[in-house]
Formats: sequence, structure tokens, C-alpha cells
Amino acid sequence: MSEFLDSLHPVAVCLIVCCAKIVEITIQSLKTCMMVKGQRLKAAGLGFVECTIWGLVISTIIGTLGDNLFLLAFYCVGYATGLFLGSTLENKIALGTSNLELIASDDSTEKITAYLESRGMGYTVFAGHGSAEKMNMIFIVLPRKETPKTLKAIRKVCDNKVFVVASEVSKYAGGYGMMK
Repeated sequence: MSEFLDSLHPVAVCLIVCCAKIVEITIQSLKTCMMVKGQRLKAAGLGFVECTIWGLVISTIIGTLGDNLFLLAFYCVGYATGLFLGSTLENKIALGTSNLELIASDDSTEKITAYLESRGMGYTVFAGHGSAEKMNMIFIVLPRKETPKTLKAIRKVCDNKVFVVASEVSKYAGGYGMMK
């Protein structure tokens, strides 16, 4: 491998190292998210690929990293770009499950629950009191990928008169109307 890289122009080597680092760190970001979401087998497969790329990259630069600041800069740019791409890609894939906690008036609660029922989505409503009036809490558990679309629709249905807290769910069991 080193003979091949020695035959290339130094800028080409820097670009190869940068691109490899982008791929490695993107995979690392996805692998970490998959581990947190309990997808251990997929995470292990990605970890194998990540480790292979890391070994190739580090063996390419370890001897020259202190002497070649240009190569170090490309390595760092690749790392930072990989982090950005990995988190962006994971956000698009939207692994996992979300929990929405909505606080709404009686009127808005009726509109929201009618919308949820029309979509076959499960929910739980608790009566409560806000600082000025009676309010309700509506709990919804749904796939994270569906969260933005559902929130947008809920806000539209109740004329944006709802307070929302969204969080990720690490584990759940049972439930009614869980979207698949």
C-alpha cells in the first residue's frame, strides 16, 4: 500500500486520506447511533468497516504526520466533515422512536385527538391545570421519522395553540396504534 501511495502526488495522497477519513467518521457516527438505538448487529458490521478504514488511513500517515502539516490538515478536515455528514445522514434516516408530550386546551385537545384517531395513532390524555386555565397533556409515541410531519399537522389542526416537548425513547413495550 505504501508503494502505491509513494507513487502518487502528495496532494492526491492528502485527498485520499481526507476522503477515507470522511467515510470512516461518517460510519463511526452512524455506528454510535445504531448502538444507542439497540441495533447491535448493524453497529458491529459498521464497526468492522470503520476499523478497516481507520487502519489503512493511520498506517498511511503515522510516519509522516509530524513532518507533513498539510497531510495533518487534510486528516482533520476529513474528520470534521465526517462528523457533520454522519450526523446529517443519521438525522435523515431518523432511527428510533420519539415521545411527544403536548400541552393543549380542551378545544385544541379535541382537534388533536381527532387527527390522531383519523391516522390510527395511539395517544394518552391527562387532565391538568396550567398557570391560567385547565389544560391537557397528550402523550404520543411514534417513529422518529414521522415526528416532523406529525408535529406540523398537529400545529396546523390546532392553529399552533399547543406546547410541545419532543424526546427520544430508548425502550418501550406494548401500546395501541403504534405506527410501524
